Amino acid sequence: MKLSEIKQILNTVEAVNFQLPDGSYVPEYFHVTEVGLITKNFIDCGGTVRKETVVNFQLWNANDFEHRLKPQKLIHIIELSEKVLGIEDFEIEVEYQDHTIGKYDLDFNGKDFQLLNKHTACLAEENCGTPKEKAKLNLIQLNKENNNSCTPGGSCC
Repeated sequence: MKLSEIKQILNTVEAVNFQLPDGSYVPEYFHVTEVGLITKNFIDCGGTVRKETVVNFQLWNANDFEHRLKPQKLIHIIELSEKVLGIEDFEIEVEYQDHTIGKYDLDFNGKDFQLLNKHTACLAEENCGTPKEKAKLNLIQLNKENNNSCTPGGSCC
């Protein structure tokens, strides 16, 4: 989800709720303690230099159980961050500490924001030497390809 998308959504919802990948929710008294711009410069295993930039939201729970972040307050925080840090319309990454600090992609299901697990991937598979995925066959297909094999009910065994 891009920054412009969350701002549009925040203008239509009454509450800001974040659902974790396991279906549980970030406690409703969370704070957004940081909105930042993270740029990662790196080289992939194929030797290509790459640059990735994301807007980072850090969620944090405090002991102020009465706290509730309203949608308009989050829009204000985002707009201040855009102005002060010069943030553009990048994808959002959310940091939240459960057992350890996790980084999540962000989506919206029509009611709640969803924290989605991030995954690693090889960006240079053609240079990496990883084996191509083998074709998956059903056992019935193997039997058709091998005329000498037994089939269920074939009375060959």
